[in-house]
Amino acid sequence: MVFVIAETQKGARDLCAGARTMGGGVSLVALNDEAVQTGIADVVYRVEVPVDAMVESAAATVIALCKEKTPASVLIEPTRRMKVIAGKLAAAFDTAVMTDVAAFDGDVAKSMFFGGIATRDQKSTGSIAIYTCSSAPFGDTEAAGTDVVQTVGFAADESGAKLLSREPLPKSDVNLAAAKRIVAAGRGFAAEEDLRMGRDFAAAIGGELGCTRPLTEAEDWMPREAYIGISGLMLNPEVYVGIGVSGQMQHMVGVNGAKVAFAINKDKNAPIFDQVDYGLVGDINAVLPTINEKLK
Repeated sequence: MVFVIAETQKGARDLCAGARTMGGGVSLVALNDEAVQTGIADVVYRVEVPVDAMVESAAATVIALCKEKTPASVLIEPTRRMKVIAGKLAAAFDTAVMTDVAAFDGDVAKSMFFGGIATRDQKSTGSIAIYTCSSAPFGDTEAAGTDVVQTVGFAADESGAKLLSREPLPKSDVNLAAAKRIVAAGRGFAAEEDLRMGRDFAAAIGGELGCTRPLTEAEDWMPREAYIGISGLMLNPEVYVGIGVSGQMQHMVGVNGAKVAFAINKDKNAPIFDQVDYGLVGDINAVLPTINEKLK
């Protein structure tokens, strides 16, 4: 049996579809109402997290459920909250989490390490294998299942942490993990309004616009979900286009699984040109409008 632990609707659906390819039954552990979906797993365990508790506090409930149902593998959506639960689950079973899995070869999980300069093969030697990953390792798969939903009572963990208040954040429409074509904006964009050119280009090629770390954390021009790199998203798109991206390792490791990579940069000596299949030297303010016009 494969357990899927998720907190978003898409994460639940994608990982349940992937879990189905691993053989055996599929059970979804949904940690909020958004993740509860029928027709994607054999059974959905809906954990009733109290309104004054943090999602991370459901770790004790998840651990108890895993001990009761004894899944062979657990796929965990790689959100910040789910990573906390993954760590606590691994500690409870005296094992380690295999993180950011890019591919599976049987029961061997392949991921990058040493900043992306090497590939690591890992295999669980314990009673349970715990992975964090997106849908990327599974390709185009479809979820299927029943309408069975079972409610699981919440058991608070020992942290004693309480949720004191909530502040809604703007909904992000960024979904890079599912995109087959990814455009990344870098510091070559001098102003936030210039990102419109990047969005137009991404839309024209049927892709999604992401970015390097400075555009999310230094400039706050794009949401955190758009950051690609070693401490952001690790992706395997069919096509990657870096625009105004210098090509530093901490970003490029996030897309080095791309089948074809392109770059546009005004600096002919930019490191990114050594890491892509095709490059165009030019100022993005002159190049992008011309390309976008041709793509109309």
